[in-house]
Amino acid sequence: MEQNKEMTAQQSLQLISDSFNKSRKDILRNSANYFVLWGILLTAISLAIYLLWHLTDKPQWNFLWFAMPVIGYPLAALVGKSNAPIPQNEVSKMLGGVWTVFGTFALALSAIAVFVVPMHITLIIVIILGLAECISGVLLRNWPIIIAGFLLGVGGAIFALLVKSDAQLLIFTLGGILLLATGFIVKLQYK
Repeated sequence: MEQNKEMTAQQSLQLISDSFNKSRKDILRNSANYFVLWGILLTAISLAIYLLWHLTDKPQWNFLWFAMPVIGYPLAALVGKSNAPIPQNEVSKMLGGVWTVFGTFALALSAIAVFVVPMHITLIIVIILGLAECISGVLLRNWPIIIAGFLLGVGGAIFALLVKSDAQLLIFTLGGILLLATGFIVKLQYK
């Protein structure tokens, strides 16, 4: 009788583990489209701002960054409607929280840098973007996401410190390409 209870507990733990892994794979499969979407958007907006700033020598083009959430969130809602529903569990809630915190910090720090206290905003945002991606990779147990986030955060920070011109914006173009590549790798992993 005692052994039966232990087997039931082991079976229960196995069922929970299997359920978690299936949920994680479903989240990864659906997340690939979001990585692609935000990668395209980040690449396009960063290139547009860089080119406009470079051609006109007017840093005011940086205000176009505020268009990113205005364009991105409605598109993300459309992507969400075309995807299978993402399982609602602690992992999906934590992922949503990580990216909500990132977006809130990025918008708040950008507004503070523009209107209150000048700061090295490229450095700060590239670090927190890389950190948010790394944390997502850890939560999802996915090495391509972790590696891309690390490359973006650490590599982007080094690039932002070494480059002192409008070319710093190109780190976000590279970040967009990394997000795109991550999305495609995850799509291949979880067909």
